[in-house]
Amino acid sequence: MIVIFLIFAAILVWFSFKSLIGGFTYLSFFRSELAKPVPKWTPFATVICPCRGTDAGMKENFARLLSQDYPEYEVIFVVDDEADPAAELITEISGSRPIVAPKAVDSAQKIENLREAVLHADKRSEVFVFVDSDTRVSHTWLRYLVGAVERENVGAASGYRWFISRKPTFASEMCSVWNASIASALGPNVRSNFCWGGSTAIRRDVFESIDMRETWKGTLSDDFAVTRAVHATGLDIVHVPQALTTTIENCTFGTLLEFTTRQMKITRVYMPHLWMMSFFGSTMFCGVMIAAVTIVMFSRENTLAVWSAIGTLVLVSVFSAGKSWLRLKSVRLALPHYESELRRQFLTQYTLWLLSPALFLYNSIAALFSRRLVWRGTTYELKSPTETVIIRG
Repeated sequence: MIVIFLIFAAILVWFSFKSLIGGFTYLSFFRSELAKPVPKWTPFATVICPCRGTDAGMKENFARLLSQDYPEYEVIFVVDDEADPAAELITEISGSRPIVAPKAVDSAQKIENLREAVLHADKRSEVFVFVDSDTRVSHTWLRYLVGAVERENVGAASGYRWFISRKPTFASEMCSVWNASIASALGPNVRSNFCWGGSTAIRRDVFESIDMRETWKGTLSDDFAVTRAVHATGLDIVHVPQALTTTIENCTFGTLLEFTTRQMKITRVYMPHLWMMSFFGSTMFCGVMIAAVTIVMFSRENTLAVWSAIGTLVLVSVFSAGKSWLRLKSVRLALPHYESELRRQFLTQYTLWLLSPALFLYNSIAALFSRRLVWRGTTYELKSPTETVIIRG
C-alpha cells in the first residue's frame, strides 16, 4: 500500500508543479495581451443577449451592454415569453421590446432564443457576439472581443467570467474558486481554448459557413457546440483577457451544488475526455491528500512514508497556493475596476483550493449516474451532444 501511495503522491506533486508552471504562463499571457493597443477593426456588430427571468444586477448589466465604446452596433434581447419579468426591464433600459422566441421542443430554451435572435440581426452585421444576462462587461469589452476575430485564421474569440459575491459567504466564495480553476484553462493555446457563451464573438461568415444555427438544433450547451464546430474547421479560438467579465451575485450551498454539477453533466456529454480528466484528477488529489494526512497523524516512526507524506502535503500546498496567487494576479490586471473586491478574495482564493477537488469529485460522480439537470426552471435530459429531451418546463 505504501508503494501505491508513493507512486500516486509523486504523480500528484508533478501535476501540481505543472499547474504552477501553467500559472506563470497564464500571467505572462495576460500581461502581453493587455499591453496590446486597442483594436482598430470595428465593423458593425450584433450583440445577442438571451434572457429568462431576472438576475441580480441585471439593470446594470444591460446598461453596460448599451453603452459600449464602439462605433456602431446593435443589442438584441430575446426572451421566450412576453410576460417574462426580464421583458419589462429590457423595455425600460433599451426603450424597445425584446424579441420573443418560440418555446423549445428538442433543445435548451437558451438555444432556441439564440436561433431566433440571429434571424433578426441587421444585414450590415459582420460579427455576432453572444453574452449572458448575468454577465457584467467593461465599456471596452465589445471593441476587444470583436477585434480579436479580424484575422481569417480565427474562428471565434472568447472571454470568461469571474464570480464576485456581494456579501462573501462560504458557498459564494467556493463557487468563485471552483470557477477560477476553469478560467485559467484558457490562454495562449488556440487549439485547446474553448468558447464561453457568456462572452463570445464569431464572424458572421464563419457562423454561416459552419451552419451554426442548424448545428445548434437539439443541443443544450451553446458554447460547447460552437467550440466543437469551430475546432472541426481547423480555425483557432483565441482567449481575450480584456473580455473577462464579472458575475456579481451570491449563492447558497444548494445553488452551488446545482450550478457546479450542471456544468459537469454538460461536460460529460459534450467533452467526455475533460470529464474523465476531472474525475481522475479530483479522485487522485483527494485520495493522496487524505492518505498523506492519515500517515502523518497515525504513524509512530520516522519512516520513508512519513517524510514522503509530509513532503507531498508541503509541495502540493505550495504549488497550488502559488497557482492561485498567479491566477488572481492575472485577473486583477484584467479587472482593475474591481481591485477592492478581488483583494477581498485574497484569503479564500489561496485556501479554498484545498476543498475544490472534493467538489469536482462530487460533480463528476453525480454526472456519472445522471444526465438530468435543471436550468432556469426547465428540467432536461441529455441523451447525446445533439439530442436534448425536455422533461419539465
